[in-house]
Amino acid sequence: MAKPRADDEELRKAAEAAIDVGEGKQKIAIAIRVTKSNSIWAKSGRLNRHMSKPRVLALTTTYSPQGQKPKALLHVLKYSSGGVLEPAKLYKLKHLIKVEVVPNDPTGCTFMLGFDNLRSQSVAPPQWTMRNIDDRNRLLICIFNMCKEIMGHMPRVVGIDIVEMALWAKENTPKVTHQVKAQDGPVASVLTQSDSKVTVERDLVSQAEEEDMEALLGTYVMGIGEAEAFSERLKRELLALEAANVHALLGSEPQIQEVLQGLEAATACVDDMDEWLRIFNVKLRHMREDIQSIESRNNKLEMQSTNDVGLIEELDKLLDRLRIPSEFAASLTGGSFEEARMLKNVEACEWLNGAIRGLEVPNLDPCYANMRAVREKRAELEKLKNTFVRRASEFLRNYFASLVDFMINDKSYFSQRGQLKRPDHADLRYKCRTYARLLQHLKGLDKSCLGPLRKAYCHSLNLLLRREAREFASELRASTKASRNPTVWLEASAGPGHTANSADTSNVSEAYSKMLTIFIPLLVDESSFFAHFMCFEVPAFVPPGALANGNKNSSDDNDTNDDDDDISFIDSDGNDIKSNNGPTELGTLNEALQELLDGIQEDFYAVVDWAYKIDPLRCISMHGITERYLSGQKADAAGFVRRLLDDLESRISMQFNRVSIMFGTLEKIAQGDQKHADIILLENYAAFQNSLYDLANVVPTLAKFYHQASESYEQACTRHINMIIYIQFEKLFQFARKIEDLMYTITPEEIPFQLGLSKTDLRKMLKSSLSGVDKSINAMYRKLQRNLTSEELLPSLWDKCKKEFLDKYESFAQLVAKIYPNESIPSVGEMRDLLASM
Repeated sequence: MAKPRADDEELRKAAEAAIDVGEGKQKIAIAIRVTKSNSIWAKSGRLNRHMSKPRVLALTTTYSPQGQKPKALLHVLKYSSGGVLEPAKLYKLKHLIKVEVVPNDPTGCTFMLGFDNLRSQSVAPPQWTMRNIDDRNRLLICIFNMCKEIMGHMPRVVGIDIVEMALWAKENTPKVTHQVKAQDGPVASVLTQSDSKVTVERDLVSQAEEEDMEALLGTYVMGIGEAEAFSERLKRELLALEAANVHALLGSEPQIQEVLQGLEAATACVDDMDEWLRIFNVKLRHMREDIQSIESRNNKLEMQSTNDVGLIEELDKLLDRLRIPSEFAASLTGGSFEEARMLKNVEACEWLNGAIRGLEVPNLDPCYANMRAVREKRAELEKLKNTFVRRASEFLRNYFASLVDFMINDKSYFSQRGQLKRPDHADLRYKCRTYARLLQHLKGLDKSCLGPLRKAYCHSLNLLLRREAREFASELRASTKASRNPTVWLEASAGPGHTANSADTSNVSEAYSKMLTIFIPLLVDESSFFAHFMCFEVPAFVPPGALANGNKNSSDDNDTNDDDDDISFIDSDGNDIKSNNGPTELGTLNEALQELLDGIQEDFYAVVDWAYKIDPLRCISMHGITERYLSGQKADAAGFVRRLLDDLESRISMQFNRVSIMFGTLEKIAQGDQKHADIILLENYAAFQNSLYDLANVVPTLAKFYHQASESYEQACTRHINMIIYIQFEKLFQFARKIEDLMYTITPEEIPFQLGLSKTDLRKMLKSSLSGVDKSINAMYRKLQRNLTSEELLPSLWDKCKKEFLDKYESFAQLVAKIYPNESIPSVGEMRDLLASM
């Protein structure tokens, strides 16, 4: 090779330091500077230098202590930021299959090395550019020698003239050989520059071949103008020589025999090779199956990874649901209920309601419903709900009481001497509306909390209404000036020539009308406001003010009506609710209204009695006034007001009908026999109806008495039937009455744990009351039959008795199903069939 330059020794030392050759096991054959690039040569033949990077290529041989063949390696070294060489890439020469000089480089200093084990064959290998042709030839000849010596084969050479390479090697390489002991025997090896300072390699061609080539070249020196013509001439002469050689071989039989033997040996080798290929094919098939199995497992792992990512996302969403915002927790557990804080409290309620619904199926995926975290969070939300409901209920009970106490203690709210004061609840309702949304959310959180709140509101407002009615009625009577009319005309002994006083008592009727005008719309408004404010799901009441405007009999400008009941049902999102199941709560509403307004009727009765004492004839006009108000009431709205008007009409009728001494006589007769009073009454009223039926259809005045007798008959029948039923089934219905009384104060689940109402007590009572139920029913029938003197009344009374008993038993069965769900009693259908068969 060409003589190394002075800096090659320093480059070798730097390469040894970077490769860390160790204790002589790895030696550097050559180290040379190159430039690495991936650029494409332009048409001008210039390389784009901006993509070039300085590198150092080092060829090393590694010797194994076990005596194995040495290994040839190609190291690519790069410069660090401090200018120190460090490893960048490592290639094994046994995988080198091609050396190609870039054709676009006119200098011939740029080449590419092709390896068969590169991961991506679609990416072009890097291009290595040398400083000059000598450096290129030094490196490539060293590579060829190593491949031939160690691997026993040469890479494919593209774009390089082997002859020129051989000539260059002969001129620049001293012929020094060195034997290396290998497993297959001594072979020629390469002395590294560290040993002899020159590279010693085996010749690319033998000495004889080289002399023949020189002679051949000398023969054809004359007339050679171009390399292509010379190469074509050599090819033709080579073909002629090969043809002569084949002819000579065929002409010699020994040589033919040797060829045949060689072919047979080659055939045997081919057979062996075929067997090996079959074996390799089996192994490859097994390897392919293994690869498919690995790919299948890899696909499953990828699927599992995707599922894990999806699961984590779902769990993150679930965790976000389980988080309780601190500001809502503070409002629910310890926040104030002042008016300024109500918006925060309502927002906290809406969040809590939504959070509870969000943890319930179907809003929550059923697979999460039984997770421990979900169950614990659901319990935590329930605890939070109970705490807030308890705090809010306690506040509202105290708030209702404080509002009413404030109004009761202020006398300016009530009628005073010389001044009738119309009740004004506008301010009270305005303050209550502040908490209307809160009540609706409380109903959504825990519907059972509304019962005590409704009772507290009814109790407080009842005190205010009764006080207002009492003060108004007292001042109304005191401010009405009217002289008493003599009432001798009512006495039976009054003669036909007696004349009554003609004093004007119309202001008495006007006073009664004013009482109704002021308080009946007020009571209707209060009933409507209470129904909406306390979240009853019932149909709308009569529009406030309509009744008063249509039935006003006074010209008082102050008799206006509050049409400010604008509370409507809304859901947790603030949308109006259109109730379609109103009748389900209508009974509960009427019971609450009874508690709200009970007691106020006494003041109306007092006005009626006062008017009757002044002039009994005023009962006629008062009856008409009451009838007009009564006709304007719906049967399902403000039920207490309708019952109040019914009672007033009945009381007025009763006062007016004191000229009818017949019914009074019947009552006196019945009172003479307490044991059979109801039997005497019902038989006498029945006889009265029978005798008056035809005549009452013709004379309207008598029809009133007929209906009065009919009502009295029904009342007597009901009392007598109930008495007979309770004689036979007293324990059964007393047990039901105890349960009903306790349901106002405790929950149904707690009743079976009360004294005398356990499941054992129920079974004992059922055994004593229903073990011989057919006999008890027969006893009822016999008792009813034994006490009646009018046999024609018995079938209707017995039917009434069976119906009343069945209704009471059905109510009892519903109570048992609600309080003792696992206890079995005779069904209502069985009892109905039994009664039908009696």
